[in-house]
This record gives sequence, structure tokens and C-alpha cells, in this order.
Amino acid sequence: MINQQVQAVTIAGHDSDGSAGMPADLHAFFIDGVYGHGLLTAAVSGNSYGIDAAQIMPKDYIEQQFKTLSTDFKISAAKTGMLANDDVINVVADQYAKVDFGPLVVDPVIITKHGAMLLEQSAYELFRERIVPLATVITPNFYEAQKLTGMRLKNTQEMFDAAVKLHEMGAKNVVIKGEHNDPTQKEVVDVVLLEDGSRFELTKPFFDTTHVNGTGDTFSAIIAAELAKGTGVKNAVIRAKDAVFAAISHPFEVGHKFGPINHWAAERELKKKEL
Repeated sequence: MINQQVQAVTIAGHDSDGSAGMPADLHAFFIDGVYGHGLLTAAVSGNSYGIDAAQIMPKDYIEQQFKTLSTDFKISAAKTGMLANDDVINVVADQYAKVDFGPLVVDPVIITKHGAMLLEQSAYELFRERIVPLATVITPNFYEAQKLTGMRLKNTQEMFDAAVKLHEMGAKNVVIKGEHNDPTQKEVVDVVLLEDGSRFELTKPFFDTTHVNGTGDTFSAIIAAELAKGTGVKNAVIRAKDAVFAAISHPFEVGHKFGPINHWAAERELKKKEL
């Protein structure tokens, strides 16, 4: 009976306010019925007003976490989050090749949904070379897709063109999340390009709220949880989108300014889909 529970791991940074990064990933694993492990790459001191300090984990410590987890647990899928610099990118790529953690969902935590940079400039090319080709699924937001591809995206067709370019870089399946910064917009359109070349759009109403912290983390974590359970990529992506929309559209009050999404609402949505 050892290791019978479905398990996944997040390779990410920890946000002290619990709204994003590893805490959001672990919330998402839990509500989707998967036991979650956490492999720490960084830690930030932040609250709903902003981030005050950050600490990147040493390479040896990250490497040891890979070894420690792989010698005990049967991990069936993984996802990445914050990989802050060249050293972290290299050690994660090196170690992922040595362990069997199943399919990898790459959430390229490099630019926020509002366009702020999160990855050191020197690390972008290395991220493209070493992390993107490992991706079973890659889930960049609108700005990250532009940065990774070097393309200016102005419409849905150009988003699909960028998805093709990410596919050519080695990512097997690509989800590019649409812009959602305009309070007058009616909907948000994501584009999906699957490994077999099929493509489709995911459209949800735009919901204007400041409680969106952890949206991308949760989306990619639910995809990883579903892959760990053996769900196909298309259904995993659709399930993740439904859950995240439920979490955004049922905001709750935590903190004074920019708050987390509602994982309890996402859990109710996931359970409803199972009925």
C-alpha cells in the first residue's frame, strides 16, 4: 500500500502571505484530490500590499531536495514556478533529468499579469534553452508569451502563432492566457495548442477584481494534478480553467489590497464536475 495515493510536486518559491507560489500550488493539489510535495527554490516576504524581501535557495539545497523526494515518494507529475536565476534554472533542469517525476507543467513565472519582470534578464535565454523543452504543458500569460517568443501579440491569431513558436522550442502542449487588464473588456480568451497540432480557444467572462493572486499558479497546478491522475491534457486544461474562473468570480476578503483567489470556490466547482 506504500505510495498508493496520487502525488505531485511543485518546484517553486514560497509566498509568505499564502496567496501565490508554492502555497497556491499546494492548495490546488489538495482541492483536486492529489497529495502535494513542495520543492523550494526561493522565498519571498510579502503581503497584500507587495513584496518586501526575497531569498533564493542555494543550488546544493535544491539538488538535495530532488534526491530526498525521489528516494521515497512516487511522484506522478510536477510543475515549476519561480526559477529566479541561471543557477536555479540549471540545477532544476539537471536534476529533473535524473529523477522520474512524470510529466512537467511549466508555469513560466517571469512576468506578472501586469507586465512586471520577475526573472533576471540574463536568465531568459537559458530558460528557453533548458526549461521550455522539458514542458509537457507550458502556460505563459500574455506578457510571458511575448517575452519568450519575441513576438508582439495583438490578436488571437497571433497568440496561436506564438503557441506554434513555443511548440517549436520543444514544449509539447501550449496554453497562452489572454490579457485581462482592461476593466471594460467583456471576456478573456486563452489559446491552446496540443501536441497533435489541434487547437482551440478557452473563453470566460472577464471578472474585475483585485483578488487574483495565485491565478496562474493554481491553473498550472490543477493541470499537473490532473496529469498525475492520468487525465489527458485537453481535459486537464479545461478542468483547470473552470476551477480558476470559479475561484476568481467568487472573491473573498483576505488582506487590504491585492488578495488571493478563492480555492474553496474552485473546490466546489471541481466537485460539481465530478457529479
